[in-house]
Amino acid sequence: MEDNLLSEQEGSGTRRGRGAGGGAAARRAARSGGGPGVQQTYINRKIKVYDVLDEEGLALIEKNAEIVLEEVGIEFRDDAEALALWKQAGADVKGERVHFPKGLCRSLLKTAPSIYTQHARNAARSVQIGGNATVFAPVYGPPFVRDLDGNRRYATIEDFNNFVKLAYMAPSIHHSGGTVCEPVDVPVNKRHLDMIYAHMRYSDKPFMGSVTAPERAEDTIAMCKILFGEKFVDENTVLTSLINANSPMVFDETMLGALKVYARNNQACIVTPFILAGAMSPVTVAGTLTQVLAEVLAGASFTQLIRPGAPVIFGTFASSISMQSGAPTFGTPEPSLVSYGAAQLARRLGLPFRTGGSLCASKVPDAQAAYESANTLNSTVLAGTNFVLHAAGWLEGGLASCYEKFMMDIDQLGMQQKFCEGVDLSENGQAMDAIRQVGPGSHYLGCDHTQANFQSAFYRSSIADNNSYEQWLAEGQKSAPQRANELARRWLESYEAPHLDEGIDEALKDFIAKRKESMPDAFT
Repeated sequence: MEDNLLSEQEGSGTRRGRGAGGGAAARRAARSGGGPGVQQTYINRKIKVYDVLDEEGLALIEKNAEIVLEEVGIEFRDDAEALALWKQAGADVKGERVHFPKGLCRSLLKTAPSIYTQHARNAARSVQIGGNATVFAPVYGPPFVRDLDGNRRYATIEDFNNFVKLAYMAPSIHHSGGTVCEPVDVPVNKRHLDMIYAHMRYSDKPFMGSVTAPERAEDTIAMCKILFGEKFVDENTVLTSLINANSPMVFDETMLGALKVYARNNQACIVTPFILAGAMSPVTVAGTLTQVLAEVLAGASFTQLIRPGAPVIFGTFASSISMQSGAPTFGTPEPSLVSYGAAQLARRLGLPFRTGGSLCASKVPDAQAAYESANTLNSTVLAGTNFVLHAAGWLEGGLASCYEKFMMDIDQLGMQQKFCEGVDLSENGQAMDAIRQVGPGSHYLGCDHTQANFQSAFYRSSIADNNSYEQWLAEGQKSAPQRANELARRWLESYEAPHLDEGIDEALKDFIAKRKESMPDAFT
């Protein structure tokens, strides 16, 4: 099976690599906001990052985080193995509370890679995590969807498959993600099998593993061994999966169990404090950064106790809350400052960084959703984020995955991809021939340079309406969400699954059937 897959990768890479890597067709797709067809590679940022902390500020946060680790400690709950490993490593373990000598966590993290490749079953879709790379992945975790008929309802496995298909088709989405919505119509102890299979079957992009129980992580690894081959999985990273700290300063049994499975198998973990500042961290930016760094240091270094060299990402999810209602708020200044500061801390630590996305609290894809998502996404990109979860489809504070918002967001992701290319200073980019040809008082519409570049000169949105008022009236007075709705329907109607070797597909289905037969249905 491994040989079959690698052969398939090579063939697909040859066919798709030309489109993904360059050429006029790729450039046109990049400017048009996407559509079924030519895919974009992950972003190789050519722009500088934006820093908010100077050396003195960074050193202060790092000092405070070490104090937290040593004096306050981090709890590793219901995991005797974790406590024993920390004690053996030199930590002071008191009950479930682990106190870390200064520098212990940093010392352990010296074996973690600063850059790694997550391999996709189609080699042309593999992504770099770390360095100047930015990878966009879809929304993660909502139990509800806002569907194409305008209904807010519980998500189903059909919705899950649809979002995987849309992410596969979106040129500006580089990664299939994980729990793009929670399919509540499938038993909770079995749905991970259907979800992982959907990523494997309906897309050929990289994807994430199940983390809701250690045995579900084991199932994910087993399915990856069927898809990629056992040796390939042991020697390469094919999964990047989310491990949340239970802030403040707790790692629970579920997350630790999944972390251990993935780290032992050389698969990447995103160690992410999930922060609602004012409830799960201090109300200040500096205080939140201190706690975030302490939690990441403890969780990320634990992966190296399990398997030195296992990939790990410095993650943070930071939101503020309304001090009147306690509800989470998005697109506000303080979480952006946390993201910028955490990105700097991650770079100093030598780890890839994850934050942000297209986050909003709005219940529908309206102006509030657009403003809040834009504010979050802009700071995410300018911070130099390497792995961007929730890049498309997030609505209602993460409670709902929205089809229309997904299409609107991927349009914005295409713009960000173009922005990250920076300024073209080539001979063509300088455009001196055009300036000489046109001269004073004329225009550039008909000059040779414009004619040669007009198809790829500017990003063309797939959602925005830039036509006249009269034309907008004649075409039905459609809003952006209405246009997004129509686009999502067209994409799903035209979807074609990527090739998957029949033997591998049958082996996956057989594994899933046997695993489901071995366990009773459980919906809680």
